[in-house]
Amino acid sequence: MKLDHYQLKSGKKLTTFEFISDGPKGRIPKLVQLTPTNYKDLYNLAFGDKNPETGQIDDVAISNNGDSEKVLATVVATVYAFTYQYPDAFVYATGSTKARTRLYRMGISKYFEDAKKDFLIYGQIHDEWEPFIIGTDYEAFVVKRKIRNFEV
Repeated sequence: MKLDHYQLKSGKKLTTFEFISDGPKGRIPKLVQLTPTNYKDLYNLAFGDKNPETGQIDDVAISNNGDSEKVLATVVATVYAFTYQYPDAFVYATGSTKARTRLYRMGISKYFEDAKKDFLIYGQIHDEWEPFIIGTDYEAFVVKRKIRNFEV
């Protein structure tokens, strides 16, 4: 999926990514981290502003820098990079608030037709997981890169 996104910086492990949001409120450093959970091959995606004092993710900061679509496209680019490096990985994501989870759902819905070519996408309702359905109010999401057979 080709979306306009910010340039990313990452180490070789591709588990932490940095980029700069550039908009009316200035240049705001952002972080995406993918950390292993207690479940085999399941990684939690954390995303937010980079706290200038601690260097850690602030996932409750509200930047309103006028570039939310480009920022979300950049986060998606990190998932592509990570799952290319770790094809067996499942990536879990949920917003730090209901409004942010809704924003993620809207982004998945908008690009669902393209995304489902590359990923298996699931949504969580109560403690149940189901294949993603546009218009459903999910609490969290999990994606897994599809393995493609390429002919030479």
